[in-house]
Amino acid sequence: MEADWDELAIAQLPPPGPHLPNVPISTFAFDTTQELLWTGNNQGRVTSFFGPHLERYTSYRGHATSDGPVKQFLFTDKGVLSISRNSVHYSHRRGLTQWHLTSAEFKDMKCMNFTSKGTREILVAGCQEQMFKVDVEKGLITHTLPAEAQYTIMKRAGQYLCAATKNGGIHILDSNSLSVIKVFEGHTGSISDMDAKGDFLATCGWSPRQQYAYMLDPFTNVFSLKTLKQLPPIPFHTGAAFVRMHPRMSTTAFIASQNGQMQVIDLMNPDSANLRQLNFYESYLTGFEMAPSGEAIALADSNSQIHLWGSPTKVHFPEYSNPTETADHNTQPPPQMDWSPDTPLSTVGMPYYKEQLLSSWPSHLVFEVGAPPPKIDSAILNNMTRTEIGFFAKNPRTKRRNQAEATRQVDRVSESLSAPKFLSEKTRASQSFTEPDAMASETMETLTDLHLDDVTRKDVPAMYGNVEIKYSKFGVDDFDFAYYNQTPYSGLETHITNSYANPLLQLFRFTPLLRNLALQHTASPCLFESCLLCELGFLIDMLEKAAGLNCQASNFLKTFSGLSNAVSLNLLEEFAPNVALTSMIQNLNRFLLEKVSEEFRQMLPGHTGPSAMDQVLETQAKASMRCAQCNNETIRGGKNFVNELVYPAKHVMKNTRIPRPTFSQILKASVERQDQTRGWCTKCNRYQQMVQRKTIQSVPGVLMLNAAIQSHEAKLLWSIPNWLPQEIGIIVDQGQFYCFEGQDLKLHLQRGVHQIMVYELVGIVADINSGEHQKPHLVATINTAPSSREEDLEDRWHLFNDFLVRPIPKEEALRFEPSWKLPSVLTFQLKSARNKIDDSWKENLDTSILYRWWSSNPPPPDTKFKLLHSEAEKPRPGYPVAIDAEFIRLQAEEIEMKADGTRQTIRPDRKGLARVSVCRGEGEQAGLPFIDDYIAVTETVVDYLTEWSGISPGDLSRETSPHAPVSLKHAYKKLWLLLNLGCVFVGHSLANDFRTINIHVPKVQVVDTSQLWFKPDFKRKLNLKFLAWCVLKESIQQETHDSIEDAVTALKLWRKWQEYEDAGVVETMLNDVYSRGSMVGFKAPGSGGRIGGGRVGGGGSRVVSGSFGGGGGGGAQGVQSGGEVNDPLTTPKKGGSQFGSMGFRSPLRR
Repeated sequence: MEADWDELAIAQLPPPGPHLPNVPISTFAFDTTQELLWTGNNQGRVTSFFGPHLERYTSYRGHATSDGPVKQFLFTDKGVLSISRNSVHYSHRRGLTQWHLTSAEFKDMKCMNFTSKGTREILVAGCQEQMFKVDVEKGLITHTLPAEAQYTIMKRAGQYLCAATKNGGIHILDSNSLSVIKVFEGHTGSISDMDAKGDFLATCGWSPRQQYAYMLDPFTNVFSLKTLKQLPPIPFHTGAAFVRMHPRMSTTAFIASQNGQMQVIDLMNPDSANLRQLNFYESYLTGFEMAPSGEAIALADSNSQIHLWGSPTKVHFPEYSNPTETADHNTQPPPQMDWSPDTPLSTVGMPYYKEQLLSSWPSHLVFEVGAPPPKIDSAILNNMTRTEIGFFAKNPRTKRRNQAEATRQVDRVSESLSAPKFLSEKTRASQSFTEPDAMASETMETLTDLHLDDVTRKDVPAMYGNVEIKYSKFGVDDFDFAYYNQTPYSGLETHITNSYANPLLQLFRFTPLLRNLALQHTASPCLFESCLLCELGFLIDMLEKAAGLNCQASNFLKTFSGLSNAVSLNLLEEFAPNVALTSMIQNLNRFLLEKVSEEFRQMLPGHTGPSAMDQVLETQAKASMRCAQCNNETIRGGKNFVNELVYPAKHVMKNTRIPRPTFSQILKASVERQDQTRGWCTKCNRYQQMVQRKTIQSVPGVLMLNAAIQSHEAKLLWSIPNWLPQEIGIIVDQGQFYCFEGQDLKLHLQRGVHQIMVYELVGIVADINSGEHQKPHLVATINTAPSSREEDLEDRWHLFNDFLVRPIPKEEALRFEPSWKLPSVLTFQLKSARNKIDDSWKENLDTSILYRWWSSNPPPPDTKFKLLHSEAEKPRPGYPVAIDAEFIRLQAEEIEMKADGTRQTIRPDRKGLARVSVCRGEGEQAGLPFIDDYIAVTETVVDYLTEWSGISPGDLSRETSPHAPVSLKHAYKKLWLLLNLGCVFVGHSLANDFRTINIHVPKVQVVDTSQLWFKPDFKRKLNLKFLAWCVLKESIQQETHDSIEDAVTALKLWRKWQEYEDAGVVETMLNDVYSRGSMVGFKAPGSGGRIGGGRVGGGGSRVVSGSFGGGGGGGAQGVQSGGEVNDPLTTPKKGGSQFGSMGFRSPLRR
């Protein structure tokens, strides 16, 4: 340390944020090849400074904050190594990561150093029982070694590695064998600092004191690495905290205390000491380092500052320095441009390129700031209590304490798949288009379809992106679902809780064996309220009847969400926000199959042996447990509904000399899975290592597989083209399971020696997770040919992305990409079951629920309905039934206010069925209801909508209701039976009712009076109250709505319309109705009013109403031309006469 040495620069380590305190420096070191000083802090951040002025060079996060402080640096020609408690990081000096190594075995890493292989390998150790050799080039752990002690500091000198132990000892290790060859007792406490150069090792440490706990020892221990003996210690009365050996003078050491006193001493002549005092104001010394050149020292203090000392004329860091790379300086100024709003963007030049631009950063390198506040759950908003300064609500405890929410990613969707125009917009645009506009619109639609079908091929095709329903002021009916689906296969809507299950439900629907049994069970007399198998049958039937129209699985998902064990298994999205969707769908697959098998057996009391559902889904096996010590073996029966694929170990997958495993080989190893675990041995009478093995007895008709992809090697396996076969063959013989594919399968089929079962791939649930600005989601790729009623069809693969359904080539369906598309669930079915669609359930419908009172409570005394007679009133195809339903609001709509003040509906309100009434449509008792069910509600009701529904609080509670409410499934099954018996549903505006009820009724079975009494030219549909007043001369809905009254009114309107149709005056009557409506604003006036002006029917004909008797449809009895017309609308009165306009006695009159 020469006389001209002085403090050259002070650098402040930057805080983690603009308003946050400084973070302490945990370690720092001089670079061995460049003019850089590296520092690490307690939060894992690495910062470097350049040159004698300590200019900021790079700063990056080397380790996670949870990993604790950076412990140590090592340097190679290519980069910088750093270590923290749980990870080792290797990066370029510019900050770019080369590799980041973590391991479950990294518990408390403290130190590292190079082995005998130089900078190609490091030894990593810490306060734990293992040490690790790490390949620096590959970033992999090559060996795991036992540690003789817990090491905190590690230095290398010649052929030795010197390691300081946690208890103050020093172990001298051979750098080749890494064995301990000498142990020194250095300090009675721990070692605070240590350094080794040439033949000497010096240490500073702590020792316990009776009064002051641990204190720094007033000496520095010195050891000879040549003789492996301890030398006399060097006294340092202020307490030696840090020691560094001079890199060029082998016997010179620098010793420093925490208060800044520094001593330069010759180890061979301790009396010739050079003493210096470094002044630190309101701080103390926390670190000391010497440059590899010996021309500079760096000191760290408790204020997170680095002090650089050295000679102003001679200072440099490494002995031989390489040039440090700096940012390029653009010496040429940018060209001057006339930049104005009229300047075309094409004037900005761009180079030609064939590869991805550097500006196209991957998503994991893009960070957004200014995150919006998290949205408050609607369940909390609905239960808030007002106070003087705001509101408070009970904590639902759905998140962990102090858990932050990534609000930027909650509602993030793919921007590549834009929504189409609303139907109302298309209608307005089509009416105002000129011919050139129409051609431009057609061209735009063609380009949009091209983008959707992804003919141009991007990394992630647009049709795999997230799809979202957009809502206009007209609601969901205005959304153009046909834009996304032009196939005969219906998709399932989103915006329903737990709709992540949609792809799996589609897969079940297109598996014939499972589909047949679900519908057979649904047609049985099962009345269990939470039966998922019944709900699955309802859903499958709805999807088949819809034939390409959008559907929703709201009833199924509602029943599923109400199961208590679904919460405990983390199957509900609201209770498992951080669980990967691929894990959730695989767990859901296992849960649903076990559940439907159990529910199928519930309807087989007394049945022994496997049920039909078990034969379709269950793999029968025997599990043996053998003790590894005494070979005692126990065997028990076992079964499973889902087989999880198990992949070879990493070292096997990476061995290029071993052929890659085929799918059939992995399936065999997975089904006959052999594991080792600890278990109780009854013979040894103690816990022993047990070998578990499965012996397959039989395989099911439908083979359900969970892909269970975890490792990178497994992902690469799936990315191999044609690795997944479309057909496999399975032989089960004397407990042995054999699986074949490709040419092996063809050979076995040709030989015909063994009874081989051939399975074909039905479909796949795939996980789409590109990470490029979109939420992860699930899709299904399904071959629809096996579930077709037409035989000998070629395979037809389709993509089911919620309500987006598109035909795709087989190659696309079976293509997987590790970066964004991987399989989660696979379904194979016996090829012999192809096209085996069983509709016999339609002939075996259990209709007893229509003729009996099933509620546990007796019917109310003032009930207005009468059950059907089981013999005289059997519903038949074409039998009309009048229907109306009332609803309650279960969840309020979510509205977003934009910056321009406009409102956008994010999610519409959610309604629930509260009451449904069905009346006879013909016969002597036409108009008399036979169904009038109130639906018991267990969810929180936001609004009973009493003004429009007639439902009051307490009407839907089983404890307080006077109406004997039934379950939703009970009421739904009655409607479903009427639908499949061929009845025709008559009502007003039935589309909304059917949507909320979650049932699809074909158009041929619907008579909607809102459509009958509608003229498209007027662009306005008429409400039921106005039509009753204007056409039937009746006043309805005077105080509130009544579903029986509305259903009967719709039935009368249909009969009146039939009367006018038979008379041939429908068009005239419609014109007059709209004319009268325009006079009163299409609202029914108060009772007794008369519309001024003309008469319905004009002056050209006279209509005389006929008597229908039983409503059988008869026409008008006479039409006279040229005479006066009786106006049936001139005297509106409540309730009409004793008999309705159809000639049957009104059920509303007593």
